[in-house]
Amino acid sequence: MNEPTTEGRKLSRSFGWLALLGTLLVIAGIIGLVYTGVATLTSMLLFGWLLLVGGLVGLLHAIESRGTNYFWLGVVVAALNIAAGVVVIKHPEGTAEALTMFAALLFLTGGVFRLVGSVVVRGPQMGWTLLQGAFGLLLGLLVLFDWPHSSLYVLGCFFSLALLFDGLGLIAIGIGGRRIVSMVSERLDETVPAADKPITAPEDEQK
Repeated sequence: MNEPTTEGRKLSRSFGWLALLGTLLVIAGIIGLVYTGVATLTSMLLFGWLLLVGGLVGLLHAIESRGTNYFWLGVVVAALNIAAGVVVIKHPEGTAEALTMFAALLFLTGGVFRLVGSVVVRGPQMGWTLLQGAFGLLLGLLVLFDWPHSSLYVLGCFFSLALLFDGLGLIAIGIGGRRIVSMVSERLDETVPAADKPITAPEDEQK
């Protein structure tokens, strides 16, 4: 009867590690928001290494599947990933500038489409869509007008916010999971002893 308790402890420990990981991510996100320039360069270097490692893995996979119809396609895609990873690692500042410009254009186009679409369609969520479009358009203009200086903090800010919210989500999952495991363990502790009590035979009737 110790198996449920043991499994509960393992689950609780796993959720505890999950909450600890979330705490570390939250701390990293807060530090990144304070030092956005460092966070930007860090995100670019991580992005470059991911491209490089992914390209090498893709190249090995393509070599293993040589003789198939997709061999050369895999080689070309892997070579492009490797080349892009090398460029990003060697020139993280220039990559950040290019990606910041791309993000600003995405904000601008997304904001314009939301504004025009909300005015044309006039759906029930028109006010909310207008607000989203105006915010996207304003954000894109702010990033674009301050470019290339905005590349020093925009990507780092987004990267840090992603770490922060992911960490908060993991903390919530970890704490909630531990509470559920604790509640289930308490219910099992209440029901198991009653079921394990020996059934005593009634005493012989007194003669």
